[in-house]
Amino acid sequence: MSVNGKKVLHMDRNPYYGGESSSITPLEELYKRFGISDSPPESMGRGRDWNVDLIPKFLMANGQLVKMLLYTEVTRYLDFKVVEGSFVYKGGKIYKVPSTETEALASNLMGMFEKRRFRKFLVFVANFDENDPKTFEGVDPKLTTMGEVYKKFDLGQDVIDFTGHALALYRTDDYLELPCLETVNRIKLYSESLARYGKSPYLYPLYGLGELPQGFARLSAIYGGTYMLNKPVDEIVMEGGHVVGVKSEGEVARCKQLICDPSYIPDRVHKVGQVIRVICILSHPIKNTNDANSCQIIIPQNQVNRKSDIYVCMISYAHNVAAQGKYIAIASTTVETSDPEAEIEPALELLEPIDQKFVAISDMYEPTEDGTESQIFASRSYDATTHFETTCNDIKDIYKRMTGSDFDFENMKRKQNDVFGEDEQ
Repeated sequence: MSVNGKKVLHMDRNPYYGGESSSITPLEELYKRFGISDSPPESMGRGRDWNVDLIPKFLMANGQLVKMLLYTEVTRYLDFKVVEGSFVYKGGKIYKVPSTETEALASNLMGMFEKRRFRKFLVFVANFDENDPKTFEGVDPKLTTMGEVYKKFDLGQDVIDFTGHALALYRTDDYLELPCLETVNRIKLYSESLARYGKSPYLYPLYGLGELPQGFARLSAIYGGTYMLNKPVDEIVMEGGHVVGVKSEGEVARCKQLICDPSYIPDRVHKVGQVIRVICILSHPIKNTNDANSCQIIIPQNQVNRKSDIYVCMISYAHNVAAQGKYIAIASTTVETSDPEAEIEPALELLEPIDQKFVAISDMYEPTEDGTESQIFASRSYDATTHFETTCNDIKDIYKRMTGSDFDFENMKRKQNDVFGEDEQ
C-alpha cells in the first residue's frame, strides 16, 4: 500500500512485530507465554539464542510470497536457507517425497510398475500447459476431475495420497472431485520450486519468520509508512456505517480504510474451526531424515484415519533460531475432535524424545463481510498448512476488495530511483 502511494499508519498492541505469527525471543519469554513457571534448564543454552515461531510455515521457492519479497526487494533485509528435505508418512514410517523422475524411480514408496506409471504422470504434469491443448492428452483441465486423471494413469491409493498431500499440498481429499487444473498447477509449482535449489522446494529465513513482517515494515517506512508498536486499540470509530478512525489512549487517528486481523474486530468475524500447534524442543534431528537440520513431514489424513493432514516443520540452530545442537519441531493440524492432543500424537511419536513441548490450540476466524460497506478489511486466521500460499491468496483477496483491482506483482516493483538513490542501470 505504501509503495502504491497510500498513507499508511500501522498500529500494533504488541511490543513486537508480526502479531500471532511472530518469533518469540528469548526462550524465557516463550516459557512465560505458555504459563510454564520454571525457567528453561541450563541445557537449553542462552535464552537469547532462541527465536521460536508461534506459527510454523515455510516459503515455496517459486511461490507467491517469494515473488512478493523479490518484487518489493524486501529480500535485501533477509537471508534464507533451503529446507533440507520433504518427507511423507506411510504405514508408520517416513519416506523422502519423490518429486523428480530420478527420485521417483529410486523411491521405496512404490513398487516397480507403480514407479513407471508415476513417472508417466510426472512427465504429463511437467509438459502440461493450460494454453496449449496439444499437452492435454485427452484431459479437459476445466472439466476432468483430479480423481479421473489419477485413474487415467492408473495410480494406486498410496501414490494418490502423497501426490495430493505432499506435492499438491492439499489438506483434505475434497480436491479429487474438482477440475484438475488447480492440482496440476500446484504440482508444477512444487516441481519448479524444487528445481531452483534441489534439496526441497522450501525456504526459511534466518532468525525466524518474525523477520518477514519486519522486512515489510522497513519497506513501508521507506515509502512514508509509520509504525507504532505497543499501541492499544481502544475503539474503532464508525460514522454512517463505515470506518473513520481508530481511537488509542484518548487520541483518534483518522482513516478511510482499515486492515486488521480478526482479534481487533470480534463482532465482525465468525469462528470456522480450530488449529492445534505443538512446539517441541529436541536435542536431536528427527529419525529417518538423514540427520537433516531442517525438514517438513506430511502425514496424509488417510494414513491416520482423519479428514485433514498433520504437518511437522523442523528447523534448528543452523537457522539461528535455537541454541547450538538444538532443534525446534512444530506439529500442527486442523482440530476434528474434542481431544486435539490425541489427534496430534502420531506426529509427536516421530519426534521422541522431546525435551520440552508447548501446546497451543487456536480458534480460526473469517470475516463475516467483505468490507466494501464498512471499509474494514479483516484477514483470515492462519491455517494449519506449512507454507504461505493460502496466506498470500488472502492478501491478494484483501487487496482486490480494497482497491477494486487485482494484485499485480509488476506494480509492486520498487521504483528504482527511490530513497536509496540508486539510478537505473
